[in-house]
Amino acid sequence: MSKVLLALTSAALLGLSGCAGMNANTASSQPAEAAKPTISVEAQAALDKAKADVKDAKSKNALWTTAENALKAAETAAEKGDSAAVMKQAKLASDHVAKGLAQLNYPMLKVGD
Repeated sequence: MSKVLLALTSAALLGLSGCAGMNANTASSQPAEAAKPTISVEAQAALDKAKADVKDAKSKNALWTTAENALKAAETAAEKGDSAAVMKQAKLASDHVAKGLAQLNYPMLKVGD
């Protein structure tokens, strides 16, 4: 009886080790994920500033759609690793945010009496 139990246990262990080997081979045969493109430190700083500026303008209901679109374009360029485009779009977003915030100080337009 113990010999039968030993044989069944051995067969089960061999079967399990074979399954483990299949997973290891499958994982190693898959190509490694491509490295994510990186952007320069200056571009990352500009992107971070633009994100903070947009968040601030949004909280004050002064966010222009052009600033929001420029931030999205900067984020897309960052995913592609294009530092020059990130810098350009992030600066545009920050500039439009500054103009939107300045617009809050304009006098209200009065129509009629």
